[in-house]
Amino acid sequence: MLQGTVPWPEAMAARYRAAGHWDGRTLFSVLAQSAARWPDKAALVAGERRLSYRDLQAQALRLAARLWALGLRPQQRVLMQLPNCIEFATVYFALARIGAIPVMALRSHRHAELRHFLKASAATAYVIADQAGGFDFRAMAEALRPEAPALREVIVLGEPLPGQQALQDLLRDGEIEPPPVTVDPAEVGTMLLSGGTTSMSKLIPRTHQDYVLNARLCGRAAGFGEDTVFMAILPLGHNYNLASPGLLATLLYGGTVVLAPSTQAEDIFAAVQRERVTHIAAVVPLIAGWLAGDFERRYDLRSLRVVQNGGARLAPELRQRLRERFGCTPQEIYGTAEGLINMTRLDDPDDLLLHSSGAPVCEDDEIQVVDDEGRELPDGEPGELVTRGPYTIRGYYDAAEKNAEAFTPDGFYRMGDIVRKRGRYVFAEGRRKDFINRGGEKISCEEIENLMFAHPKVKTATLVAMPDPVFGEKACAFVVPHPGQRLSFDELIAFLRAQQIASFKLPERLELVDELPVSPVGKILKRQLREMIAARIEQERHRA
Repeated sequence: MLQGTVPWPEAMAARYRAAGHWDGRTLFSVLAQSAARWPDKAALVAGERRLSYRDLQAQALRLAARLWALGLRPQQRVLMQLPNCIEFATVYFALARIGAIPVMALRSHRHAELRHFLKASAATAYVIADQAGGFDFRAMAEALRPEAPALREVIVLGEPLPGQQALQDLLRDGEIEPPPVTVDPAEVGTMLLSGGTTSMSKLIPRTHQDYVLNARLCGRAAGFGEDTVFMAILPLGHNYNLASPGLLATLLYGGTVVLAPSTQAEDIFAAVQRERVTHIAAVVPLIAGWLAGDFERRYDLRSLRVVQNGGARLAPELRQRLRERFGCTPQEIYGTAEGLINMTRLDDPDDLLLHSSGAPVCEDDEIQVVDDEGRELPDGEPGELVTRGPYTIRGYYDAAEKNAEAFTPDGFYRMGDIVRKRGRYVFAEGRRKDFINRGGEKISCEEIENLMFAHPKVKTATLVAMPDPVFGEKACAFVVPHPGQRLSFDELIAFLRAQQIASFKLPERLELVDELPVSPVGKILKRQLREMIAARIEQERHRA
């Protein structure tokens, strides 16, 4: 395997192969098999654009050959930061065909994050859009080049700058020589990003065979088939929308992926009506917004069978309202890019469908709930969820110290989540580590605190979660200024923006205090601060 990757123990790997979990397919062979079976069927829809399975495969093969001609080779990493578009799939499968490894960045990531990803992965190529949301990704790529010595190619969807390569030139029609390489399904096929519960995301190496299994099992639990029309609203670079079940499972089962034109409800439901969408992957803020409107009266949503929720737990009452008003089944998806995916089943009884976080999708997913000493707890007792299995990694990429913290000596991954277990079903209750879950986007308190400390007016600071009716949690900064100093919210945000971090990480409230509550050993008592800001928000709500 790729150096820096931790393999499964051979005895365990042999057991997974014997059980049929690892079936010898690569990520590209999934597309090739579906293209052979459903060549003329629409694989991808983006507005007026439609691409058949045959044409998607042909485009991916042309791009693969030209990327090979550019010098890309197996195991080389390629940072991908594309918006949701047909070209995302083309690039992803082209890289899979030559054994290069896409590293999944999100559109919201900026210089600070991208600098880290380029260095940590030693990426040789970087694939971007020219501009999106008023931001010029080409200029950012050029600014990062001097700090990324391995980076040779910047490939641009749209108009490249001098020294950059136009993706459309690589996709042009013409005769090609197939790349002279056979990809090993046991090799790393994708690198995902960890949730960022520490200061910077770690790289998650997923093999072709384990990621194909991930998609296959999630698609089965979601009821995917040839008649599936799956809508992708959230970034395809997320594990949730890429393979849990997402794009990969839809194509594996012969369905059609519809790329939502925006996150606006009117655009989403107009597309549901037009394309007869059957499955939507959503998150709490989107679902809460939909239920606040009357969209089921204004659009024909009779095709809609399943609305999935991931990233943060959807309250039982919202699941019930979704079912009643949209006439579909709510499906909770709870898991991790490191591996384990739990899903409620579409035929579950209400106590599980509406209240649980689902059960593992594979019978060989081993799950335990343990206490702080690592002792397994009986059902019903809260503790940390740990897991291992045929699609859960055995270690982060090139991160021995982090692996010693994140994995037990016998290979169980520490999820960091507090859950209760009932049989194979889990009920998520929160996190052990210090982070904020803003509608599924994870904000590392440590990362933002370190940045706030650098402000010249800040004596000390901390970041805590405050309740929010739409996102579940948002970030509130508590700051003790230096004597005689006064820090405004706008000043703080301007300072943090200058650090070029993703906008979802920015605090959304500032509280200036004379001192922070601390324990006898000097630890900041964040629970007190969370309770304080929650009470203050409640008082403000009543006064309003």
